[in-house]
Amino acid sequence: MDRQDGVSRRAFLVTGALGAAALAAPRQAGAQAQTTKFHVKPLPAEIFIDHGINQETRLETLRGYLTPASHFYIRNHGPTPVLDAAAWRLRVEGDAVERPLELTFDDLLRLPARSVIAFVECAGNGRGFFKEFMGRVASGTQWRFGAIGVAEWTGVPLGAVLELARVRPDTPRDVLNVLVEGLDAVKVNRPMSLAKALEEDTLLAYAMNGEPLPPDHGFPVRAIVPGWVGINNIKWVGRIEVRRTVIDVPTTTKTYVLEGPDYPTRVPLRLQTIKSAVALPWGATLRAGRQRIRGFAWSPVGRISRVEYSLDRGATWQPAALREPNIPRAWVRWDFEWDARPGEHAILTRAVDDHGNVQPPAIPWNAQGYGYNVPVPHPVRVM
Repeated sequence: MDRQDGVSRRAFLVTGALGAAALAAPRQAGAQAQTTKFHVKPLPAEIFIDHGINQETRLETLRGYLTPASHFYIRNHGPTPVLDAAAWRLRVEGDAVERPLELTFDDLLRLPARSVIAFVECAGNGRGFFKEFMGRVASGTQWRFGAIGVAEWTGVPLGAVLELARVRPDTPRDVLNVLVEGLDAVKVNRPMSLAKALEEDTLLAYAMNGEPLPPDHGFPVRAIVPGWVGINNIKWVGRIEVRRTVIDVPTTTKTYVLEGPDYPTRVPLRLQTIKSAVALPWGATLRAGRQRIRGFAWSPVGRISRVEYSLDRGATWQPAALREPNIPRAWVRWDFEWDARPGEHAILTRAVDDHGNVQPPAIPWNAQGYGYNVPVPHPVRVM
């Protein structure tokens, strides 16, 4: 196992045979269903904030380190498709591959598997705060900070599949030239760089927390691209294209770009931003007295090294305790004790990672509402 500062990342190899045994049951799913609703799983209001086609996790409902599938947020561009693993095919093609492929689900299961713990976070997580604290609306779902979840993902490294397809050695590595496309109705797709595609933790995943992927989260196969914005973690993967040049698609030229007065040209998103969040309802009511305040912090590039909290709107900051595990490109849980006095309060938190990244005091507004990671004054009433 890989370890950093004595903490296991739990990225380990497992056998394809075990994966095949675990995934035998979902073959009963049948052909793609005529979907009459957006989602398959239940979406109780006590767990999710309803944004219609999108569903935001109430972070205060999470009890452990991993986010159960039942509590994992949903970001869809159309209704969830229900696919048949036996009929599923993955095409690998493009002018940068010498050996185009078509793989079945069984073909994928026969390849060596890897498990990685990582967050998947919507690119627009925190978008609602542009309006709430900057007074300017950004287009898209008005998430607070619940469009994130951390899971253990098991599948095949994308690099192993590209190796089978024999990517040409002169293919550029740092441009967006590896396109992953879904089988949903709108065929959502987005490219990543070949360098990112070849990282050992970039997966074509077929299991989530030791169980087959649920339909809402990409069954039978989804991409896991640790640290990158959620749109790159394509669900229901059916096609991969590798080119020797940049692949321009609407999700890199029109959407999932930074645009606005501070961005003279559109900048396609890659990495997420470092963030922290309080695991209380927005506008929570607490009893006066000793309270343990909990939350989460995460970084797209490393471990969280410090979380600080402020009870005086940023005038002073104090350290919160970090609770293991603390896994890079996943998250860490933090907490502190508070002698809560009656009245209206705001709790601010800010995170620092082991690369020196810290949540900033301000960021520029952008029209599509990406990357909001300013410390947020989380309102709390104490009775």
